[in-house]
Amino acid sequence: MPSGDFIPGSYGGDASKLREDSKLECKICWYVYDPDQGDEYWQIPPGTPFARLPGHWVCPECDGKKIDFMLLTED
Repeated sequence: MPSGDFIPGSYGGDASKLREDSKLECKICWYVYDPDQGDEYWQIPPGTPFARLPGHWVCPECDGKKIDFMLLTED
């Protein structure tokens, strides 16, 4: 549930903004979470949508909060 304590314009915990294949970008270090790749660092298997990442998940590059990731638009 969104807490209101996140970067404006970010995902903010609102899963209704996301699709199963949505890619999101960390606004601190620009790491992109791609569900097709998963996250090797946190042992998240490929095919895991961003909305299904565990609540304790943080950016594997800079420890940025999940709620502060920005939804990348599809071209």
